[in-house]
Amino acid sequence: MEKILRAAIERGASDLHIKAGDVFRARIYGELVPMTKQLLTPEQTRDIAMRLIPNERDRNNIDRITDYDCAWGVPGLGRFRVNILKQRGSFMIVLRIIPVEIPKFEELNLPPVMPDISSLPRGLILVTGVTGSGKTTTQAAMIHYINQNFRRHVVTLENPIEYLHRDINSSITQREVGSDTSSFQTGLRAALREDPDVILIGEMRDTETIDTAIKACETGHLVISTLHTPDAATTISRTISVFPPEEQEMLRVRLAESLAAVISQRLLPRKDGNGRILAAEVMVVTGAIRDCILNPQKLGAIRELMEEGRSQYGMQTFDLHLMELVKANQVDYDTAKLAATNPADFELRMKTLGEEQLVEGLI
Repeated sequence: MEKILRAAIERGASDLHIKAGDVFRARIYGELVPMTKQLLTPEQTRDIAMRLIPNERDRNNIDRITDYDCAWGVPGLGRFRVNILKQRGSFMIVLRIIPVEIPKFEELNLPPVMPDISSLPRGLILVTGVTGSGKTTTQAAMIHYINQNFRRHVVTLENPIEYLHRDINSSITQREVGSDTSSFQTGLRAALREDPDVILIGEMRDTETIDTAIKACETGHLVISTLHTPDAATTISRTISVFPPEEQEMLRVRLAESLAAVISQRLLPRKDGNGRILAAEVMVVTGAIRDCILNPQKLGAIRELMEEGRSQYGMQTFDLHLMELVKANQVDYDTAKLAATNPADFELRMKTLGEEQLVEGLI
């Protein structure tokens, strides 16, 4: 299996699928590609699952497992996020490949404002996007930047721990839900008593976690977390809608005071076919955007404020970034149009841009 993993990593895979009755498959640049020819038996898949489970207690109960998360590492090869599940009575395993080196912002194609956002002393920073859009990697890059540039105590709550951080200038305490603490809620409440400067929450899944995260911001901490939302404006409305109607007005006020920035991400295939590239939307909460959070009737104005605040605050919408990627010949026009927040508006803007460049060429 290690040979297959090594081959998958060398080909740029992000995930490996292992399923009884199927071959090894790797997700390479967004597509599932067969890595072997021989079909796995249920017994072979079970044996692989046994090898990946880190503690003896869970290994002894393997036949009772229906869904299981853990991390697994091989010296000289790398670390992997592991999900073991049952399907049609036999095991399936999905391994997410975690790079050994933590990438820098520019390597991820994130905008120049990221160091400023990561340097904030307090507030809530949300990294959003669909599964597999690189949210965990962006969070790791932010923690790594803090670790290199500040003397702070960073507490992370993850399920499972993916990137390993070594103490540089900061002290990094990494806690895994399930083994180091019983739940995100328990770990987050405990973190507030552990003298943190920065708290990273792997995912805000419920009202209690969101409420405690905002309380942490209100008491002067920087909190970094993720949500499965497509863009900045949706992130605000989705966060508020999780709460009961009678609590939403107060939460809107608290969120307006605590939210510092939203980074939304989408991974797109490169035009040259060599991997994928990140398209990012970044919203920095200004006074005008705070007013939009407080007034639900104004939420629709956020995208326009983000475009207006690009030069002063470093903000950018998806459509602006996609236009740049097309202009730089990094992403195909049709791919960018499909990924745009407003495809019709994106098409019109690209047409206008093309006409302007044609006029400039004639002049």
